[in-house]
Amino acid sequence: MQQQNMNMQNQQMKMQQPPGVISTKDSLYLTDMMSWNLLSSKKAHFFSQQCQDPELKSEAEKCGQMHQRHYQQLLHHLEQHANQQQPLNNMQ
Repeated sequence: MQQQNMNMQNQQMKMQQPPGVISTKDSLYLTDMMSWNLLSSKKAHFFSQQCQDPELKSEAEKCGQMHQRHYQQLLHHLEQHANQQQPLNNMQ
């Protein structure tokens, strides 16, 4: 019963906008996500080069491209966040 009440409270407290600052924990998590996607992209590219079967080669390439897109999306969001924070730092 208590867990159900806690779940209802968590659902009611949804953030409407992301916070203006990235915490250290969030930053570390984003770094991990970027590392995982970059490594997965590199591995998929390597495996696609080793494949003899055209279907498997194509699927490995698609997988690598997907991870590369995810990496680029995360990088783009972080760059936007950094650009938004710069004017505040210059005002101090």
